[in-house]
Amino acid sequence: MWLNKGNSERKDDARGLVAVAIDKDKGSQYSLKWAVDHILGKGQTVILIHVNQKASTLPSPTGSQVSISDVRDDVASTYRQEQDGQTKELFLPFRCFCTRKDIQCKDVVIEDVDIAKALIEYVSHNVIENLVVGASTKNGFMRFKSTDVATTVSKGAPDFCTVYVISKGKISSVRSASRPAPTVSPLRNQLQAQNQLSIKSEPVESNNSYSSRAPLSPFEPPRNSIHSELESMKSPFTRRGLNGKSYGEISLPDSDISFVSSGRPSVDRMFPPIYDHLESSRTPRLSNCSDLDLQSFESVQSGPKSDLHSMHGISSFSHESDSSQTMEDVEAEMRRLKLELKQTMDMYSTACKEALTAKQKARELHRWKMEEERRLEEARLAEEAALAIAEKEKAKCKAAIEAAEAAQRIAELEAQKRLNAEMKAIKESEERKKVLESLAHKDCRYRKYTIEEIEAATEYFSETRKIGEGGYGPVYKCYLDHTPVAIKVLRPDAAQGRQQFQQEVEILSCIRHPNMVLLLGACPEYGCLVYEYMANGSLEDRLFRRGNTPVLSWQVRFRIAAEIGTGLLFLHQTKPEPLVHRDLKPANILLDRNYVSKISDVGLARLVPPNVADNVTQYRMTSTAGTFCYIDPEYQQTGMLGIKSDIYSLGIMFLQIITAKPPMGLTHHVEHAIEKGKFTEMLDPAVPDWPIEEALCFAKLSLRCSELRRKDRPDLGTEVLPELNRLRNLAEENMPNIVLVGSASASPNHSNISMNHDILSDPQFVQSGYESSRSRSSASSLSVTGRPPRIDG
Repeated sequence: MWLNKGNSERKDDARGLVAVAIDKDKGSQYSLKWAVDHILGKGQTVILIHVNQKASTLPSPTGSQVSISDVRDDVASTYRQEQDGQTKELFLPFRCFCTRKDIQCKDVVIEDVDIAKALIEYVSHNVIENLVVGASTKNGFMRFKSTDVATTVSKGAPDFCTVYVISKGKISSVRSASRPAPTVSPLRNQLQAQNQLSIKSEPVESNNSYSSRAPLSPFEPPRNSIHSELESMKSPFTRRGLNGKSYGEISLPDSDISFVSSGRPSVDRMFPPIYDHLESSRTPRLSNCSDLDLQSFESVQSGPKSDLHSMHGISSFSHESDSSQTMEDVEAEMRRLKLELKQTMDMYSTACKEALTAKQKARELHRWKMEEERRLEEARLAEEAALAIAEKEKAKCKAAIEAAEAAQRIAELEAQKRLNAEMKAIKESEERKKVLESLAHKDCRYRKYTIEEIEAATEYFSETRKIGEGGYGPVYKCYLDHTPVAIKVLRPDAAQGRQQFQQEVEILSCIRHPNMVLLLGACPEYGCLVYEYMANGSLEDRLFRRGNTPVLSWQVRFRIAAEIGTGLLFLHQTKPEPLVHRDLKPANILLDRNYVSKISDVGLARLVPPNVADNVTQYRMTSTAGTFCYIDPEYQQTGMLGIKSDIYSLGIMFLQIITAKPPMGLTHHVEHAIEKGKFTEMLDPAVPDWPIEEALCFAKLSLRCSELRRKDRPDLGTEVLPELNRLRNLAEENMPNIVLVGSASASPNHSNISMNHDILSDPQFVQSGYESSRSRSSASSLSVTGRPPRIDG
């Protein structure tokens, strides 16, 4: 809504020239309305500035843009004339509004590419003290979508100019002038000269050039003739447009200047020749064409009565002063005026005909363009519809093919599953027969115990003798041949239990090493294994101090790491086939009473074929085995088994030895701590005297062992073990004498020492780790008599 303010409310302190930047948008109308209401007074002059972009292209009938240099000169000239006509039409509503408000206006058209730059240069050159611009809309001022012209002008305008940014009739921002304007202004001088000239010619203009003439009553022409001549002279402005309204009859509210619709033919576009002629000639009767507005149109249409009345008054006046001019002069002047009026109307008639012809051609060209666009659009839509139908049919065909392929794959998969199940059943049956035959015929390298001896030693598998239970079965602690032993009993429902039992018997009965758990005997008929008893349980229990056991010193930890590496290298160097453990973890490293470490639980170990071991040290397995977080990632993904699969598990276990932390994400945490210089925070805080430099070397070696890619891991014999032996020597040099009793040089058969009653009641006895997990289960795995089921074919 416009805020209606009287002239008394306008600011009278506005000094200097006032310019308003105009365009086709609504913001320009708001800007001019605000300027008239607030900083312009009656009789003042406002400069209307419009920046017209230089056209480098013009639209073609197909809708595309064509460079002006690529078209004929007459086409380019016609296009430029049409653009000039539109520019002239743009000024019409603003001039009419200024005329109704008694404001003088001057039109300025600037051709430039950069709108803001053009405005700033014009303001600077002509010393304009006040500039009013409309706030940028979403499309941008002067249709520059990405340029905020108002902001650019506010920042770049000279410091003597005050810039007002108007948004919807209100001030959005003001950048005030910081110094007075220069006194010399070319534009101000030009306006003052025009005003003086206008003042001198004003009496002639106000009386239509008849005020100082002789009386006309004796030779006064008929009123109808004068009326028809005046009617024909005002016809350019009262001729009805396409909407049936004449320009002289338009009712204009004071609060709105957006009254020229796009559908109404403008005076400038309909009559450019006569407009240009009048603009150039500047006769006294039609001077100041830049101030031409709708009020002047109404004044021309006011009718012949007022003109004749004025003429009658002039005649009376001439009767009273007939001594000043003769009647012949009046007649000559009338003839001259009639001749001039006839020439003007002839020019106007010719201009109208040319304008109508040009407009008709433009309409025909526009209709042809619209028809071509419609045909192109129809062809495009038809093509898109055909492509959509083809694409839809193609998608249906593809979906049908994919469904058929999926059904075929499902059928093949089901057939393969059935075949695999049959082959697995046949293979298990054959392996069972082979195990029984090998147990019956091959030479036994271990002592065979009867089930009666084992029952007597375990008190018929009493719960009081049970010290643990894992996936293989329960473990009992008892005495056989006056020696403390651990008996592992196969659970009948254990997965791959019989195969694992046979494999562990075959491996442990053939190898002897100080860092491998010693197999004392077995009961093959009932799946019982008899091991030497390890008094200090598993390495996992000691690292996490289960049962409130003492802390392992750093010397003992380095020695244990070297012993594990020595035992693992022994497995990898077995002949004729290397042996891969596949389940290395702290729970499978057992400690005797002197903290000598030994590798146990080789039931998942695999003998890699010699040709594979010698060449690539990899062997493809159909299914992976081991414990999560310790399994080699490449082995888990590809099933390719090799001796470096154990190196990955060894690296994870080494990191646990120095940190006493769970294995999940341990490599990432240690690497991050080393990078941040916080490695000491990762070490087990229970050990106060860590040798930081040696521990860091040990951690880096462990990280190399736990690399994701197998080829990036170091060799156990040539790289890992020498470093472990160096750390073990350092540990033994700094180890207290009381701990050195259990060094690696101790006899592997030290477990033959008899166990007294204190050892039997030791809480470590219950917590000893002969299995990877400690989940308890009921004694239902045994038979009703307490005896495990007999293994048969």
